[in-house]
Amino acid sequence: MKVTVCVRGRFWAFDLARELERMGALDRLITSSPAALAERFGVSKEHVRALPAYELAARAARRLPTALDRALEAPIAAAFARAAVDHVPAAPEVLVGWSGSSLEPMRRAKSRGALVVLERGSAHIQTQAEILERVARESGLPVRLPPAGVVRREAAEYELADRIAVPSEFVARTFRERGFAPERLIVNPFGVDLSAFAPPAERPAHPRLLCVGRVGARKGSHLLIEAFQRGVYPGELVFVGPIEREFAAAARRAASERVRFLGPVPQAQLPELYRSASAFALASYEEGLAMVLLQAMASGLPLVVSNHTGAEGLFDERDGVLLFPAGQKDALAAQLARLGSDLELGRELGARAAARVSRGFSWSDYGARALSAYRRCLGVGPELPFAPEFPVPFDVELPSPATAPAPRTAVPRSNRPSYPWVPPHRRRRAA
Repeated sequence: MKVTVCVRGRFWAFDLARELERMGALDRLITSSPAALAERFGVSKEHVRALPAYELAARAARRLPTALDRALEAPIAAAFARAAVDHVPAAPEVLVGWSGSSLEPMRRAKSRGALVVLERGSAHIQTQAEILERVARESGLPVRLPPAGVVRREAAEYELADRIAVPSEFVARTFRERGFAPERLIVNPFGVDLSAFAPPAERPAHPRLLCVGRVGARKGSHLLIEAFQRGVYPGELVFVGPIEREFAAAARRAASERVRFLGPVPQAQLPELYRSASAFALASYEEGLAMVLLQAMASGLPLVVSNHTGAEGLFDERDGVLLFPAGQKDALAAQLARLGSDLELGRELGARAAARVSRGFSWSDYGARALSAYRRCLGVGPELPFAPEFPVPFDVELPSPATAPAPRTAVPRSNRPSYPWVPPHRRRRAA
């Protein structure tokens, strides 16, 4: 079985492509990033179909005023998708596309008999928009909402996909609440580079609370700042990552000797930054599964994160992760106070976190689970024998190949039961 991966940008697609190539299952990677970047992530050049003009266009748009940048987001995504169509194989078996910029390749692949899987790393886009609108109302801060054109494209992709791959139960729930049958969802948590992110031999003496990722209202950065300024955690709060332009004024007001903003840093510097910290916090209102959460765990840090970071149902205090309800500043402050007043607790939680993420959360584990899910959907064989053990709630059971088709009924497509996908050309040969 061969898999085509289609993504505008990079996201975790390069990690998936690398692992599929390692298992001999990658047909090609279609991307707007340069081929050289994919090679640095371990994807062989012969497997890459690069369309870098669209990445350059997206980056140029980000330099424009916000309104114009937003207006160009959907057209640039559509332009990339139309160009990517020409690189869909003549007889694809599986196409995995990233949400928002894969509609046209998905249509082409489906017309040619492929299993079509859509990767969605955040909540259902309509749920995401509702959450962000609420954040804007409650915080009074400007929040970047998904443009209407992007919402329309994603809605069409959701309906077209045979399966939607999501990284957490939180995201899966937002799809089920909108009528999507559980059988259409593949829940597969991300991985982390365990060779790069590891605990230090000794923690620094100076307390440092670290937050990595974009800095903005969606990430709950204002809540974390306000909770920290209550004096519940000693030392300093350090943000690492780009500051959203809508949040720039709030960041300037918050900056002080105890609250620092380092801006974006090269990926190679992140492991050392984690090792220089004593704890990690993330107050996001909405995201699928924060990769920085896994990086912090692998680095042996105790974590305080909201239940909308993808952690709920996957990790808890037994795994070194202290949860609080998204948007609840008092609950966030209380969890920070627990760590701030008990350094031994922090060390114990950090050890638990490193131990937990070492089992089933490498990128190899992620890739094996993904390929195993595709194989089950196609009904071409049993699960891979080397597929890692993973907690049952997050290994969504898909119907076995023996399942008989149900009678056709006038049910919306998103509510229909799902069965192992057999490409039309294979069905014709079998007949």
